[in-house]
Amino acid sequence: MLTTLAVANYRSLRELIVQLGRLNLVVGANGSGKSNLYRALRLLAESAQAGIVPALAREGGLGSALWAGPETISRAMRRGEVPVQGGPRQESVRLCLGFASDDLGYAVDLGYPEPSLSAFALDPQIKRETIWNGPFLRAASTLVDRDGGMARVRDGRSWRVIHQHLNPFESLFGQIADAQSAPEVLTLRETIRGWRFYDHFRSDADAPARLPQLATRTPVLSHDGRDVAAAWQTIREIGDADALDAAVADAFPGAEVKVGNTDGRFLLHFSQHGLLRPLSAAELSDGTLRYLLWIAALHTPRPPPLMVLNEPETSLHPDLLPPLARLIADAAMRTQVWVVSHAPRLIAALEDQPHCHTIRLEKELSQTVVSGQGMLDQPAWHWPER
Repeated sequence: MLTTLAVANYRSLRELIVQLGRLNLVVGANGSGKSNLYRALRLLAESAQAGIVPALAREGGLGSALWAGPETISRAMRRGEVPVQGGPRQESVRLCLGFASDDLGYAVDLGYPEPSLSAFALDPQIKRETIWNGPFLRAASTLVDRDGGMARVRDGRSWRVIHQHLNPFESLFGQIADAQSAPEVLTLRETIRGWRFYDHFRSDADAPARLPQLATRTPVLSHDGRDVAAAWQTIREIGDADALDAAVADAFPGAEVKVGNTDGRFLLHFSQHGLLRPLSAAELSDGTLRYLLWIAALHTPRPPPLMVLNEPETSLHPDLLPPLARLIADAAMRTQVWVVSHAPRLIAALEDQPHCHTIRLEKELSQTVVSGQGMLDQPAWHWPER
């Protein structure tokens, strides 16, 4: 389970360090930085897919993703005694992402390449990567250290160099994840690759979830929900079928969901009291279909290390939000859950759950901060030095 998430110089997240629990709820006004925190977590996940630099390129490049404010914000600026203004840069340009977990911690530092004649002068490079044991980075707890093109691993009380010419545009997860020479890299890579992000369930008239799909065992619902019928049947056969039925009854009293099978193609059928025939997925309202997708996603028989739900309230009727909160809280007993929401009724229902940890964001001189978090409240954290 992640215990700390840290981001520096990414969009409005100039220096944000947050403590995490089993069920995390990220809230705040529009423009407070909720989406930036979510995108930072997705960018961090890309490091395990060897795609962090291409992911930055899709965001407009490092220059677009960097904090756009001054390098330092003085007390006089905070008090409004002087205007917010920049000055000569004192430190290297860097964008840093990292986390600590129950077992291992990880941090990556990205920046611009050294001046050269190359046409790729603005293509970001990975400057430092570090894996450690414990709640925060310390020299004594460092297990793997990458400095530019060189990577070394802890070997007793000394270090052993395992690579000297790493590709600067690719994470060490894609280059030295070896079970013998660097088992910590392999372990952490597979953990991060197991994170699941759900932020765009399609429910339009042409949504794949409304169409029959070829039947294949599906323990993990796809990000767009196209295989929801196969996922539903998989839960029935190898997951908790009783919990599946209970989740439907909680949101739609008296309703029943079955999986139709036509020549090896599956489609959901929704039966409800008062109807003479079941409704197919193609006939369901956007809200009903989306809720069934959430049931399938959150009852996965293969729970991930982390499940991230971005605005799950989209297209749902307000009456469905309390059952959704109970559905999410139940899933948090099996996996760590991260929810980004701006729906007051869902927020209130989640905050009624005993293990809910609310991260309330706000803007202070255009930088995102955690509401009420003082210097002594944030978790201990140290970035690797260049």
